[in-house]
Amino acid sequence: MGKLGKKARKFAKKNLPSVLRDRRKKKALFKKRYSSKNKQSNVEDQTKLVHHSNERNTEVEAFEDLPLDTPFMENDSDDVAYSSDSDGYLSEDISYETETDSEPGKLLEGDKCTSELMTQNIKIQEDLAVQKRKLEMLKRKDPSFSKFLERHKKDIDAMQNGEVFSDEDEMSNHGRDSVTEDNQCKNKGRVLTVSAVSSWCRLIKEKHKKEAFVCVLNAYRAACHYGAESTGLRFQNADTFCSLVVSVLSEADNILRGLLGLSSSGYKKEAILELKDTPQWVNVKPLIKSYLRSTLSLLDQVTDSEILAFALTRFRASLPFFAAFPYLLQRLIKTTIHLWSTGAGMLSSASFSIVRDVASIFSTDCFDNCLAKAFVAYLAQSKATEIVNNKHLQFLKNSLVDLCSLDVQKSLSKAMLSVRQLAKILQWGMSTKKKEALQRICSWEYANCINLWVGFIAANIRDYDLQPFFFTMVQLINGVVGLFPGPRYFPLRLNCIQWLNDLSNSTGVFIPIASYVLDVLEYKIVREGGKPGPALSFQSVLKLPKNCLKSQTLQEECITSAIEQLSSHFLQWSYHISFPELATVPLIRLKKFYELKTKESLRRAVKHLIEQVEKNVDSVQKKRYEVTFSPSDHQSVEAFLQFEKSSLSSPFTQYYRSVLEKAALRGSHKNEKISFPKRDKSKRKREHPLKNAADGSLINGSGHKDLDAVNGAKKRVKRRALKA
Repeated sequence: MGKLGKKARKFAKKNLPSVLRDRRKKKALFKKRYSSKNKQSNVEDQTKLVHHSNERNTEVEAFEDLPLDTPFMENDSDDVAYSSDSDGYLSEDISYETETDSEPGKLLEGDKCTSELMTQNIKIQEDLAVQKRKLEMLKRKDPSFSKFLERHKKDIDAMQNGEVFSDEDEMSNHGRDSVTEDNQCKNKGRVLTVSAVSSWCRLIKEKHKKEAFVCVLNAYRAACHYGAESTGLRFQNADTFCSLVVSVLSEADNILRGLLGLSSSGYKKEAILELKDTPQWVNVKPLIKSYLRSTLSLLDQVTDSEILAFALTRFRASLPFFAAFPYLLQRLIKTTIHLWSTGAGMLSSASFSIVRDVASIFSTDCFDNCLAKAFVAYLAQSKATEIVNNKHLQFLKNSLVDLCSLDVQKSLSKAMLSVRQLAKILQWGMSTKKKEALQRICSWEYANCINLWVGFIAANIRDYDLQPFFFTMVQLINGVVGLFPGPRYFPLRLNCIQWLNDLSNSTGVFIPIASYVLDVLEYKIVREGGKPGPALSFQSVLKLPKNCLKSQTLQEECITSAIEQLSSHFLQWSYHISFPELATVPLIRLKKFYELKTKESLRRAVKHLIEQVEKNVDSVQKKRYEVTFSPSDHQSVEAFLQFEKSSLSSPFTQYYRSVLEKAALRGSHKNEKISFPKRDKSKRKREHPLKNAADGSLINGSGHKDLDAVNGAKKRVKRRALKA
């Protein structure tokens, strides 16, 4: 490149510094912009990463706190509304006098007037209640109206307190206040005697006087709230209290049906709904409502189980009346579910009878509510580290299965949601192995939830298509077994084996569980001749304490429980044509275990099992040599040894019976009935829910009325009255 000329040098001297300066500025600006963009992108990436990690953490935390009864919470409603603000007392024009103190004609004077006043009062109260509800709804929907009420709140309070009223209102209020004061003076210090109750009952039975029944219901209302509030009524003695309560519970339903003209055969929900628009219903409705509300208050306050069982037994006949009072029906469901889950014996049975009748008689919404509340109550009883009353929990499970069987399709949808949630918890535990996840899986709440749906499948799979649900449950249980292989979780593992046995027995599908049982049997816990250790019960715990792992008692319990489960598995397939092949590998492992053991008490039980299995293998092989059909003939294969199976007389069946008897003696077998191979199951004939309940009686399994409960309830009522 040649030397620049004079003009070029002059031009460069004049313009080049500015050009270079501009270039430097632009270069610095570009660098600044580029670095700021990089920093901003890095900050955005970091914030996104933190945001996603926080989302994952919140999801995990939310999943940890998610209860197992979430699929049922949408139908579990505790809102109980009331149609009126009245105190529950019925208006009456007669005083608390007996036949000996006054003439019957004077006692019952003003029949027509009383009924007309009662009708007018009821209509006024219903109109007021409707207006109050409309006002509350308007306040919630229209904020401007609510602000308007707040601005004029002083004027409204003044009107409600009686500071602003007209002359006409003043006269009416003065008359009403005087009537109230007269009634309070009249009711103050009133004492109810046995003779008064007897005279009212005589008038009701002989002359069918409605006014006498009104007096009885008012006294019954006071008795049901006795001690909880000031009723203005006192009882002469315990006999008076007892006579009144027992008489009303025994006769009220028949009297109310007589006033409505209903017979025992026509006493159904539909008949009550048809009578709602008739004048006859208007006169009798306050009596029915008073009886139902008072009895519900009695159920809420009484704590004695015999009194509650007697009241529920008599109250069961009045269930169709609740069709006219939906708000009282919700209250009944809540009360009976609580008594069913927390009670015991006759009380729990009587409570569930009412719950089952309500779920079958009324609408599908009532069934959903009953099922939701019952499931929540069942899981609430399962939230314990150790099960104390295993029989009661087993009864709750069987009752809930019976309730689900009323509507299998609707129950199946809820069951699928529940099992899906259990599977998510299991997947969370298998992927993270966190302590919280493992504790939640190894809990009685989780285990009893699985046990419930296993019972639901076993009870209904022969009548309904539950195959997809069945295979889902098998996968879930297998996952739980594989997650806890250690010896501390042997109780949970044996429970899972029991569930798989129940599913296999009810469906007829082969589930390979022998390897699970033999793993428990062969696990080397401690050398023979170790310390005895504390007594163990695998039915009350799911996870063993560490101080039990080296005890000889644990090894004996494991061997005994494994033999029970393995013999139950062999019993189901003891008549099948493939039993010799099924028992080959378990026999090899059992013989090896027998040779390694030196303690005679452990060897004896294993040897007995081996001998019985070998005998059954020889018997099946002899019968199999005589057949002429091929293995592809499935119909003939299924019919193999069906006659022997129905007779239940094979040696292995007798052996299994002795195993169950020994298990019952040591208190480890949780099922009360012996599960032998089932015969062909016929469709169940469900009785009408109100059969044998028209007279208010609860029939037990032997077909006799529980008179002992009635007599016991009378004694308890007397005792409660004396304490009050």
